[in-house]
Amino acid sequence: MKYLDLYKSGELLDRVREAFGRLKSCDLCPHECRVNRLAGETGVCRSGAHPKVASVNVHRGEEPPITGTHGSGTIFFSGCTLRCRFCQNFPISQLGNGEEITAAGLASRMLKLQRQGVHNINFVTPTHFLPQILAALYLAVPQGFRVPLVWNSSGYEKADALVLLEGVADVYLPDMKYVDDDAAVRFSSAPGYREVNRRAVKEMLRQVGHLETDEEGVAMRGLLIRHLVLPEGGAGSVGTLRWISENLGQETHISLMKQFFPAHEAAGVPGIHRKVTDEEYEEAVAALEDAGLENGWVQE
Repeated sequence: MKYLDLYKSGELLDRVREAFGRLKSCDLCPHECRVNRLAGETGVCRSGAHPKVASVNVHRGEEPPITGTHGSGTIFFSGCTLRCRFCQNFPISQLGNGEEITAAGLASRMLKLQRQGVHNINFVTPTHFLPQILAALYLAVPQGFRVPLVWNSSGYEKADALVLLEGVADVYLPDMKYVDDDAAVRFSSAPGYREVNRRAVKEMLRQVGHLETDEEGVAMRGLLIRHLVLPEGGAGSVGTLRWISENLGQETHISLMKQFFPAHEAAGVPGIHRKVTDEEYEEAVAALEDAGLENGWVQE
């Protein structure tokens, strides 16, 4: 956990200050809303100065290196920088269900999960609360916080914001959702997703390298990419998997997910109005193999 060195040197506090400074004209995500969140203004993520948390629990349903044998300490944040029309968690991500707390409250929840014996703290949908997470970490370290941090995001991230997480995030767990920007706008209101996402995962890989696990197979550091297969090839799985292989390396770990179903508004949206068929998923698995990506997980 390199964040311990950042704390001792004083750099972690400097980053907290820099990150909160960006909230005065918020540019943390690619939407660059430029609202003053410190004054109560909100943009696309509908979030202000304080973190809002939907759930805090020990989660055992993540990929094996994340869950391990003791579970992942999952902190699920409210709000999101995307507006996915198929979001299975839309009451949290888009309706804002959750509890607004302080950075000290967030630190307290991190420490409680550590006491429960989790392998890591897994920040889910954290992008819009990056400053508050840094502040919570700064408060938690002197109280004995010592477990790895997982940054579990949509992958719609600005590389210059991710720089604030260098040495803080031990494991990056981003999505790579789309290869086609029209689909990204139509399904998730995410203009420019492809290039933004590709720059982001390159920055993540630069910071943490490829996935490293301990003797029990639990992730200690590195990059693990999730890709959700969509109906009718809507995610562009072939292109994304080929790009990963050619630009990040064939040793990259991939979680190829099949669990799409038409949640939220999707039943009325052409292209995402039905489940993924076995044949569509098998085509994505074949693309994974053709790209030479052998590290990771597929679903039955």
